[in-house]
Amino acid sequence: MIIWLASYPKSGNTWIRSLLASYYYSENGEFEFKLLNKIYGFPARKFFRDYKDSLNSVDDTAKYWIKAQEKINSDNKLRLFKTHNALGSINNIDFTNNENTCGCIYIVRDPRNVVTSIKDYYEMDTYEEAQDFMFNKKKVLYEETNGKYTNFNFLGSWSINYKSWIDNKIFPALLVKYEDLEINPLNVLEKIITFVNDVGKLKNQFNRNKAINSINNCSFEVLEKKEKNEGFHEANYGDKTGKKIKFFNRGKKNNWKIILPKKILKEFNNEFYEDLKIFDYEI
Repeated sequence: MIIWLASYPKSGNTWIRSLLASYYYSENGEFEFKLLNKIYGFPARKFFRDYKDSLNSVDDTAKYWIKAQEKINSDNKLRLFKTHNALGSINNIDFTNNENTCGCIYIVRDPRNVVTSIKDYYEMDTYEEAQDFMFNKKKVLYEETNGKYTNFNFLGSWSINYKSWIDNKIFPALLVKYEDLEINPLNVLEKIITFVNDVGKLKNQFNRNKAINSINNCSFEVLEKKEKNEGFHEANYGDKTGKKIKFFNRGKKNNWKIILPKKILKEFNNEFYEDLKIFDYEI
């Protein structure tokens, strides 16, 4: 069965993945980037190679979402998977179901900080472009190679994305606020591990010392330094520069109160007013 680590892009998913990979797949809470391969992304090209299809449309892989998950689950092992896909249906095809999924951890981050990361990571010239990206109720991400479309993700807007997961009635969902993880990482990580052990029917007890080691080895500063020294294979190549875009970029320096233009801030406060209240974000 699958436990999803779901989020809107640039909301802290890779940080959570790093912590969990370090905790579950190392001896004492060590971390190397290669451990992230234990928590793979979905949908990803590798899971659709066996299907004979032209893949000429951006959403063609959606028809194989369930089949791919059934194949993943054929050995009856528990797995963690990262996704940015909203939980729902495309062309009456469900992203997942309770036969393949036993739970979800959803990571939410203040959208007024997400927008700057979106702008930086996708090499956008203006905040207006990033705003349109996050407000778009039909937003999708995909990759195109020689006319073949893969890695299709239906994001929806920032609001649609989080609601689709935390309001679902199919399986349990744990909400994690990025900001809480910054303030009290040990408390949040314990909640996440307890959730994984519970819904995954694992008999493991929370290992506080190992969790502390994982937190220390997966801090933003450590990950930023590792990316600088070793590179990070998941970082995108920029269309404009042809060089890898820095993945671990701003960290705590990404502060909407200081960075965000007033006009954009007003637009976000208006668009997501009720959402910001739900999460007790300052308005």
